[in-house]
Amino acid sequence: MKKKIALVLSAAMAVMSLAGCGSEKESLSAATTQESGNSQTEVVVWHDGNDAIMEILEDGVNEALNSEGISVKFERKTGLTDQMKLYGNDEANGPDMYLYAHDSLGTFAEMGILAPITDVLDESDYADMLPMTLRAGVYKDTQYLLPVYFETLLFLYNKDLWQGEVPSTTEELYEYMESNTDTSAGTYALVNQHSTAYNVAPFINGFGGYIINEQSKPGLDDEKTIEAIEYNKKFAALEADGDYNTVTTLFNEGKAAAIIGGPWLISGIKEAEINLGIKSLSDFTLPNGNALSPYSGVQGIGVMKYAAENKKDALGKVLREIAKPQIGIELALESGCAPANQISYDYTEVAKDEMIVAMKRTAETAQPMPNVPEMSVMWGPSESLLAAVNKSGQDVQEAAKEYQAQAETAISDMQ
Repeated sequence: MKKKIALVLSAAMAVMSLAGCGSEKESLSAATTQESGNSQTEVVVWHDGNDAIMEILEDGVNEALNSEGISVKFERKTGLTDQMKLYGNDEANGPDMYLYAHDSLGTFAEMGILAPITDVLDESDYADMLPMTLRAGVYKDTQYLLPVYFETLLFLYNKDLWQGEVPSTTEELYEYMESNTDTSAGTYALVNQHSTAYNVAPFINGFGGYIINEQSKPGLDDEKTIEAIEYNKKFAALEADGDYNTVTTLFNEGKAAAIIGGPWLISGIKEAEINLGIKSLSDFTLPNGNALSPYSGVQGIGVMKYAAENKKDALGKVLREIAKPQIGIELALESGCAPANQISYDYTEVAKDEMIVAMKRTAETAQPMPNVPEMSVMWGPSESLLAAVNKSGQDVQEAAKEYQAQAETAISDMQ
């Protein structure tokens, strides 16, 4: 597959001049070794991701840079956040770079262990990235991460159960749910984790509300957030209990015609032999005229400050290879990842992948999950608020005030 992609891209790049989802290994700092009498610079990248994905990155970069005396090694680290806290300033034992979900960025940036990627790259080197994925790597107006791939929520439906066209507005969707849900029989039109903040974020963001903003201010009692939670409540009443295991089982057993979920559900859906259809949440319009706006998780690469000072050229070359569309194409075709590089989607086989194309479409309205450190304490109050409203029937205004106070206390306790 890689050779085929390389041949096609070589021909395409000659005409178009295009610019630019490993096993456990012993932790090594970036080192200079001797191979066949030539100086070999090794770049170490820590991660906690899928080994097959890391192999694509590692093989692609090493193949491209071997002749330049540069090699890259991706090392899995369990408890990566804790490892970064321990070794982020330790040049002898820490990594040169790390690849991780973007929502940890604020924590690492505040530790002072990262260099802006502009220390080793020009902005033109990542100009082809989807804007949303680039925003995910910005903290306090500084670009710290090079995005590699991303994921987000989608509308997944069973083509054998869904009747007619999937609606284009949330009000039409609700009407369909009312007509095609029989809670007494345990059958549903649509199921969602209606009291999980990540799954309700498409409504909250779409209404203009927020769980927490870039200034680390919680927004559970914001007028627009309250409006969104009140609106989501009527959907929740027709979506079973909202538990992850419940809703995924209902969909995979053919008792729910649709589910709001992400790529992590696909393997189970395939095993259940569901005739799957996929629609972007960006294609649903809310009553206020805005599209649903889910959170997105972006996997990006950051650079350690000491490595940027000592190995600028090598790190720049590694990142420029990872930023190229070839890597994105291989990630899409071999691991089902949605590439950050927009040009990757021009490749015919990638453009045929319904899920990946739907995620690219969703990136137009999706918001990167907040990367401020305070987000880590927001999940509890947010989901307690949703459960109070959707499951206990508490008044939205009253509950919002209560859990906003809890969120503010939790943030204050972090100081």
